[in-house]
Amino acid sequence: MKVLNAEMTSLLDKLYNLRGSDSVVLLSMEKEREAALETKDKTSALKTELQTKINDLTAEENILADEGAKLQAALSAINKEQFTTVIQHLGIDFDPEMLRRRVDEKLPETIEKVAIEKKSAGEELVKVEDEMNEAITKIEELGIRRDEAISNQERLNKYFDLALNSNINITRDEITSLLAKFDFTEEEQREAAKLLMFPEDGLFDYESSYGQKKDIERQASEYAKVLKEQTTVTPEKETIIPVSVETQPILKEEETASLVVDTPVQPNNENTTITRDKLMEFLKKYSFDELDFTENDIDLMLKNFDADLFASNIELLDKCDVPKDVFNDNIELMYDKELNAKIDKLISVGKTPQDMYLNPNVLTKYDLGELNSAIKMLIDSGLDPKNVPLMAY
Repeated sequence: MKVLNAEMTSLLDKLYNLRGSDSVVLLSMEKEREAALETKDKTSALKTELQTKINDLTAEENILADEGAKLQAALSAINKEQFTTVIQHLGIDFDPEMLRRRVDEKLPETIEKVAIEKKSAGEELVKVEDEMNEAITKIEELGIRRDEAISNQERLNKYFDLALNSNINITRDEITSLLAKFDFTEEEQREAAKLLMFPEDGLFDYESSYGQKKDIERQASEYAKVLKEQTTVTPEKETIIPVSVETQPILKEEETASLVVDTPVQPNNENTTITRDKLMEFLKKYSFDELDFTENDIDLMLKNFDADLFASNIELLDKCDVPKDVFNDNIELMYDKELNAKIDKLISVGKTPQDMYLNPNVLTKYDLGELNSAIKMLIDSGLDPKNVPLMAY
């Protein structure tokens, strides 16, 4: 029986995400669909607006042509000489011939401007209709892809149900061909197939931790929802909402400083350079094999070598009964100057060495200050860090 390591946990995190409604595949499709719907609605409204504009411009163009022709005819029929006396007595500046020439000059130009504006609106309408049709096609395609994704998700959940009931009867090829549709690499497909076909090698452990994590997330969500409602209803009162999570006393850092190692590690700055052979000789003393580490791991150890610090961290995890193979995929732990303090902190909130072995990334991704902040956030949210799986930190 294999122990669930960080690599397996990461792979199962990815697989379990694909099993639920929060699947990155489904959420990505939904995001695309929302964007396409927004484009469809926007272009549909713009299409209507442009069609109205084109109709108005067409009517304006026709009216200008009709009324312009009538005005030209009317001005041409007027003989100014017939109205000389009245024009002089009234002091009117009336010259129908000059007006006719201005109409003849301005009318075609004005009609042409309206025609150009209408043509531009027509060209814009074609573009808008193309964009709208593309959005409609995209929505239809996403509907088909979503149906396929849900079908694949159902198959994946079926495989997991069979595996978790120790009744897996699916071939490796069936599993890998399904995972290929989710864009898993060939290596990920092989490892996932192993976990499903041999669930005792880590899947059972993960399922148990995953259930706990979901319970905590549900409680946190309910707590946040109730707190928001209470704050909205009575903002002038401080409302304390109890959460059904068992609370544990949280010790101060100074009270836990000696839970694992009595004194903090003092790095030996004299060990500034070391050869590869000397490093291997050092590691051999602690029963490590050169094949346990990648070339990158070895380079990092050579770069950060400190005999006292390395020895102290190795002995620290040994004293905590954490298998030394945890260093194989987490070489940063070898030269982490805050490792002792971080382990103390996690132990103070109820975590066990086994928790840390199964989720070593909580030790590598946080420095001490960030770890303290993460734990404080859980406590401030009304959650007990002991009951929150480390994978959720």
